Amino acid sequence: MAWFVLVVSGVLESVWAIALGRSEGFTRLVPSLVFAVGLVASMAGLALAMRTLPTGTAYAVWVGIGASLTVAFGMVSGEEPVSLVRVLLILGLVGCIVGLKLVH
Repeated sequence: MAWFVLVVSGVLESVWAIALGRSEGFTRLVPSLVFAVGLVASMAGLALAMRTLPTGTAYAVWVGIGASLTVAFGMVSGEEPVSLVRVLLILGLVGCIVGLKLVH
């Protein structure tokens, strides 16, 4: 259960990061609200998962999921450049996240 909560929290990290970028310095209401709700939910899930999982592992997985999804969203939406090297590096990050789960 802790791993499921951690993965959902990692996804929510990506949600709040994207919303933060779209809030234009908290001048846009809806993205600012999405940021606030996503941030609280993401942190609460991380805290819950860390009751069971080691802090370093939980944090690395949480950040890795959030970072990889945020970059992938940026590439898909055209806000970030796409290259073979960038895609391979993101896949490597995802592989490391899976590896942390497998060795747990």
